Amino acid sequence: MLTTAATITAFTTIFVMIDPPGLVPLFLALTHGMTPKQRRTVAIRACIVSAGLMMFFLFLGQAVLDFIGISIPAFRIAGGILLFITALDMLFERRQTRRRTSAEDALDPGHDPSVFPLGIPLIVGPGLITTLILLASTASGPLGLATVVAVALINIAIVFVTFLAAPRIGRFLGTTGLSVMTRLLGMFLAALAVQFIIDGIISAGLTGAAG
Repeated sequence: MLTTAATITAFTTIFVMIDPPGLVPLFLALTHGMTPKQRRTVAIRACIVSAGLMMFFLFLGQAVLDFIGISIPAFRIAGGILLFITALDMLFERRQTRRRTSAEDALDPGHDPSVFPLGIPLIVGPGLITTLILLASTASGPLGLATVVAVALINIAIVFVTFLAAPRIGRFLGTTGLSVMTRLLGMFLAALAVQFIIDGIISAGLTGAAG
């Protein structure tokens, strides 16, 4: 089972990678002109799809790595670098620009945005996939993995609530407030990414010493 500190770290990492506040303006743009009932339906579908994808990578991500022949220390270092790049994108607003581009590509009156681009890649993107595999690899036993699953599902629940409250959140925070929050989350993610890299280097050193 994960320790309290590890559980908090897992929750924070997933939360920062998804960045629910940053999804608010995109959700509003993708559901523009929809009734509250239609928005709720889109939110439900997007969260169900996202939860399914997250479970897939939590349970089968390790098997994929084993099949390819990638060690966990190597993946931690590579994942940490990827997460650090994502953090820089959040700090300099490049991530939101890419997200907006994906949202604009899907702005079609007859298009259902729940799977694309909301489910993937806006909620479950490459960075989150990497994070999930890393967290699953550090979970000790079935209880540890169950804790990561619970943390992931709690984050999906937060996304769902955020989508339902998106109009109010958008009015309350405004463009500036959402930008500031995204940058703060980027700072947290940068620190977590460095920790992943340090853990990977230490694990690689221990593995090499044991060999």
